[in-house]
Amino acid sequence: MITSLSIENFALIEKLNIDFSNGFSIITGETGAGKSILLGALGLVLGKRADLTSLKNKDEKCIVEANFSIGKYKLESFFESNDLDYEEETIIRREILPSGKSRAFINDSPVNLQQLQDLSFYLIDVHSQHQTLELSEEDYQFKILDSIANNQELLGEYQALLKTYRVAKSTLESKKNEFSTILKEKDYNEFLYNELESANLKHGELEELEQQYQSLNNVEFIKENLDKLLSMANEDEFGILKNLKEFKATLQKNAGFSTEYQSVLERTNSILIEFDDIVKELNRESELVYNDPEKLEAINQKLQLIYNLQKKHNVLTVEELLEIQASLESKVVSVSNLEEEIAKLENDITDFESQLDVIALKISRSRSEAVPNLSEKLIAILNQLGMPNVRFKIEIRSSATYHNNGKDSLEFLFSGNKGTDFGLLKKVASGGEMSRIMLAVKSILSQYSKLPTIIFDEIDTGVSGEIANKIGEIMRDMSKTMQVFAITHLPQIAAKGTKHYKVFKTVMGENTVSELKLLNTEERIIEIAEMLSGKDISDSAVNHAKALLN
Repeated sequence: MITSLSIENFALIEKLNIDFSNGFSIITGETGAGKSILLGALGLVLGKRADLTSLKNKDEKCIVEANFSIGKYKLESFFESNDLDYEEETIIRREILPSGKSRAFINDSPVNLQQLQDLSFYLIDVHSQHQTLELSEEDYQFKILDSIANNQELLGEYQALLKTYRVAKSTLESKKNEFSTILKEKDYNEFLYNELESANLKHGELEELEQQYQSLNNVEFIKENLDKLLSMANEDEFGILKNLKEFKATLQKNAGFSTEYQSVLERTNSILIEFDDIVKELNRESELVYNDPEKLEAINQKLQLIYNLQKKHNVLTVEELLEIQASLESKVVSVSNLEEEIAKLENDITDFESQLDVIALKISRSRSEAVPNLSEKLIAILNQLGMPNVRFKIEIRSSATYHNNGKDSLEFLFSGNKGTDFGLLKKVASGGEMSRIMLAVKSILSQYSKLPTIIFDEIDTGVSGEIANKIGEIMRDMSKTMQVFAITHLPQIAAKGTKHYKVFKTVMGENTVSELKLLNTEERIIEIAEMLSGKDISDSAVNHAKALLN
């Protein structure tokens, strides 16, 4: 329930602080006094958009703050999912800056308008004549019927499974499209893959083959140079090895005279050892060099194969060809994998449909059982509201479609007078009848579900006398289980409230401001008497007001 409302610099309101209690509260005031302004300010904390026209003083910010007692609403999960601090006494504040920017806070945490709107669904239901249009919508009609049928748990189970089912259906459609695309390219991909696989490519192979090809293709030139090098190293009289050994032997004679000679000797010895190793290596290479035309041809063919594949796939390296091969292999293999995935998804979807059908049937049967109860309750309340011949025919039909709330379709048929045929509610019910039906619906729902605070905004337009009295009684009965506000022009309804607030205008200097005041007993008698007889209050009007209040 809303426990207090604070408004600053909004429309005709300069500053207003008002506390509210549970039960049935009445708000009255002359036309134009500011009742709509009060609802507009409340709308801001419930997430409605605002602009600079909301500011009374364009140079100062507008602040609307509302306190709510939410301990009974079980909203901990909402606060947790929105990363907000949960407080049983929750404060919602909305600010509109002179720049036109808007800020919103829940328990001092900044939030966006969508979060405010989502939370407001659990807090306040502002019921106006315009809202009666919801009665014509099938979703709202199902909401009424499911509340009477106590289908909330079944609907939760159904909707959770439906979400999984729809994800599976979407995945299946995607897999089928992917499978269709792959099938079109399957043969070509297999050909390309087999071609690459038969090439037996290896990482680093191209560079190695090119090096081998150069060696085999220039074998005579390489052999000639190797023989020349070995001859220069090993010649008996002038060979490098012989000269190095003589150089070392001569240097050794001086090595004992100084450390410098000894150091040079050691370096010379290192050169001799390294050069001797080089000569041995060249000998081994020389033995390996021989003419092999068959191997040369094989290497040439492999190189040409690789070059052709690189050109075909527009790449420069074997590594890139191997990547393409892996990708093609994945596509070739994925055909069979996709077939298995599609088959499994189809089986899962069939299972989901079976489970959904079972739950949907339970929901449908529960609805069918609730229809007579709902019709009887509606007729009983509407009979009190001056509709003695009203009848309802609520027809539930099963369909093959999985809707968000089951597999049913619904026709809410209505007849308001004797001898008239049933017709769709939205086509045959008048505006006044729709208002009274909506009031009856709200009254019934208050018995079955924990409705938030409800504000009836002049839904009594066009009624009077005993009907107005019955409307007031219905609202008062609703207030036994929830907080109810009624903005009204009818004294019969105003007299039923436990609290009575008056909206009025006052002129302060050059400004007109709207104010809201909680009336005491005497003030309330005068207000209701004025509603009965106008500004010139008669004694009979005062007595009538007292009688209504008693």
